[in-house]
Formats: sequence, structure tokens, C-alpha cells
Amino acid sequence: MKQTTHHVIPHILERAILVSLVTQKEKRNEFLTEYSLQELVALAETAGVQVLETMTQNKDAKDSKTFIGKGKVAELKLRLEELDGNTAIFDQELSGAQVRNLEAALDVKIIDRTQLILDIFAQRANTREGILQVELAQLSYLLPRLSGQGKNLARLNGGGIGARGPGETKLEMDRRHIRDRIDELKQQMQEVVRHRVLHRERRKKAGAFQVALVGYTNAGKSTILNQLTHADVYVQNQLFATLDPTSRNLKLPNGKEIILTDTVGFIQNLPHDLIASFRATLEEVLEADLILHVVDSSLEMHMEQMNIVNAVLKELGARDKEQITLFNKSDLCVTTEGQMDAAEGEFLRISAFNEADLELIKLAIQEKLVSDSKWFRIPANKGDLIALLYRVGEVLETDVDGDDMLIQVRVNAGDYAKNAYLLATYEDNGQVEEGATV
Repeated sequence: MKQTTHHVIPHILERAILVSLVTQKEKRNEFLTEYSLQELVALAETAGVQVLETMTQNKDAKDSKTFIGKGKVAELKLRLEELDGNTAIFDQELSGAQVRNLEAALDVKIIDRTQLILDIFAQRANTREGILQVELAQLSYLLPRLSGQGKNLARLNGGGIGARGPGETKLEMDRRHIRDRIDELKQQMQEVVRHRVLHRERRKKAGAFQVALVGYTNAGKSTILNQLTHADVYVQNQLFATLDPTSRNLKLPNGKEIILTDTVGFIQNLPHDLIASFRATLEEVLEADLILHVVDSSLEMHMEQMNIVNAVLKELGARDKEQITLFNKSDLCVTTEGQMDAAEGEFLRISAFNEADLELIKLAIQEKLVSDSKWFRIPANKGDLIALLYRVGEVLETDVDGDDMLIQVRVNAGDYAKNAYLLATYEDNGQVEEGATV
């Protein structure tokens, strides 16, 4: 068993040993396994846990009763006693029975990766929507595990992981009451979703070009939003520093304004309950015309993080969205251009604090906006068709050529398709070929 000891800091509520199980199948990629454990350390510290030690257990398959096997449980118990630990955090998701058995054997609080991430989200939730989403995710996670939450419930008076979010009284409810609370939360979320949909429809009717910042947690999305739009989104060098999506107007070099939205960061093994609860928030990505995928290029694992983000985008149904990859933190970058060439589609190597790089981002967005447009030549006396163009998209440029109006429009594909029989004959492809500017 591999062990790494960390210095003890007094007056920390949870003093934990972190445990990772590596099965025969996972052993093929020891680098990824080690990275996952390092990430668990960062998650634990983000949650306010003092990490005493990390342990890696190699085993052919997980033990159905104790996850890591009876012998290793005894070894873990000894280390907890020697280091005065009161918590064991596992890098994988545990069943209710495994939690119950581990608690009985170790007599400490048992937390798994999913519960740890949910706890961090509970700390970060500030808006009504965020609080509802986190509570829904936590209760959905706890419902099938109630039989394994005995000691965790008993320890809630002391606070710490598992005590944030729903709170002691809710966690002690029986299954029926928890299901009732879940139904109540879902109803409240439907109202929140309704308001969010109305905002989206207003933006859509206004023809606003929407850009979503996505990426692994702590890649620098909020910093880029702040630098581009002079927003005041909370920024900190920690995992999940911001939770709620933030949208700001961004003026492009040609004077046009688009809407830029910062979204919640992704992470490997992002809990499914969390994805389900935050689907309304993550749908901001689905509504976007363009995705800016922010990557921390200073990390050796940046390609693996990119793959994880793309996997989540695929799960959301947004994998085929037009995307520009922003290799951020280039001032700290130790990677090569060749590694960056592995990115799909277009990419920029940038630093969020470099003014020239920020201008490159604006120009890249502007190019996408213009390339998604059509020119139309409409007789000036066809006021109904001119009005229709304003309804099916955003008018970028107008000009007059004799008795005709030349109009450049970034069309909404769905709305345009419904009216193509009226407008298609007025498309002026020659104007595009002449390279008209906007």
C-alpha cells in the first residue's frame, strides 16, 4: 500500500486519510490513477479538510463489503489511530452497505468522492437556484444510501462534510419524507427553469449571439470573463470557485455586442446526480452559438482534462457545437505547440491577463459571428421581407444599392428554415464573395 504523509494542521474539523482503490483494469494507467488521487487531495483541502495521508490499494476487484478488503481496513484503522484521524475519504463512490461496514470497522466518518464534491457545491451555492440544485443533488445521492449513513448522521451536530446543504433535520427524515422533499424541490426548480427559459427566449428574439465559457474547474473561465467584460465574478485559485452561471455583454471590435456566459467547471467523475440537478444551468451551453473551451495549458494533464470536458459536453448533447479551444495560462505553459495541435478545431494560445490575447479572443468570436451570416438583396419597397429578416436573425450590416437594400443577417437556423421559401431567392451570395466588411 502506497502511503504519503502530510503535516498535521491543528483545529481542523476533519482530519482525514484519503484512500484510492486501483483494480486490475485501472492499473493499466497508473498515471491517471495517481492524478485522480492528487485531485482528491485538492478537493478535500477545498472542502476544509486536513489531509493526513493518502493510501492506494491495489486489488483485482473491489470488495463488496468493505471496498478495499478486510486486511487493508485493519491497516487503515491503525493509521487513523496513529495520526488521530476522524475521517476516511474514498476516491470512488461507495454503496450504502460499504459505508455502513466501513463505519462499523473504523469508527470514523466515511465520505466518498461524490459526497465530497456535493459538499463543495453546497459551500459555493449562493443563489436560490444554486441552493435548490445542490440540495436536490444531495438528497438524490443520499436516498438509496440511508442505511449506510448512521455515523454520519450522528456526527452532524459537529458540522463538517455531510452537514452542509440539506442539514441535520432533513437528513434524518425517512425515505418517504425525503422523496416528498425531492418532489417539492423539483417543483421549485421547474419555476426557476421557467424563468431561465424566458430569459433565453428574450435573448434569442433579440438575436443576440451567445458564447459559453466551458472547461475543467480552475482553468480560468471566470478570469477570462472578468478580463473581457470587466465583470466582478469571484475568482480564486481553488476548485469550483464559482458555481452559478454569469452572463455579461461583450462588445466586439466591430461594435457588435454578444452575450458571454461563464458556466460551472467540470471534473472527472462528476456526480450524475449533480449533472441531473444542474441540467437547467448547463443548458446554457446547449443554447450557445459558440463554445469557448478553456484549458489550463500549464498542467501536464491538460489533454486528459480536455477529454473529460468533451465527454461531459457529449453527455449534455453539446459535443457537436462549434468550439474554439483557449489554451490559457500560456505565461506558465511548459507544453509544446505540437501538443496543442492535438486540439480539435480552432485554438488560441492565450493568457487571460494579456491585452493582445484578449483582443484575439474577441476577433475570433467576431469571425464566427460574421461567418454564420447571409447577405440579402431586398427591393426597398418590400418592407414585409425586410421586417422578416429582423425577426429571423440579427442584422449586422445594411447598405443601399439603387432601389435595393443590402442586408447582412446572422440567421437563426430554425427560424430561417421556416421562412426559406420567402427569403432564399433574395440571398445575395455575390456580396459575400466580394468580401463585404462589417
